[in-house]
Amino acid sequence: MPRRHPVRGVPQRAKDKRRDNPGDAFRCVGCRLDVPFHAPGTAHRNHCPNCLTSLHVDGRIPGDRRARCRGRMVALSLSVRPDGEWMIIHSCLACDELSANRVAGDDNALVLLRMALRPFGARLPQRALLAL
Repeated sequence: MPRRHPVRGVPQRAKDKRRDNPGDAFRCVGCRLDVPFHAPGTAHRNHCPNCLTSLHVDGRIPGDRRARCRGRMVALSLSVRPDGEWMIIHSCLACDELSANRVAGDDNALVLLRMALRPFGARLPQRALLAL
């Protein structure tokens, strides 16, 4: 049976309707770094570019800030969309919900590569892992 509504992707709030000012920042719950709301490559900053930790703030739509959990979300792995865009898979430590978030342009490349190479770590010798 065909779908009633064709898949158009995940809707996002428009940038002009954001509640924060471009000069505002939030404090990361993981590394305590002050992180600006502005993120290159995405309309809604939802994780720390240094440690990739996030808070469970969005509900169903990115940028809606309707989640009541407010738990800490840790980065588990990476996923790649068919168009080649990388997504970070976060897991909430409070309610165990999974979410996928776009990689921002200023995210720490070393942390992203370590996460991408993690599945191969069991096969590499210990000296090779220390070099990463």
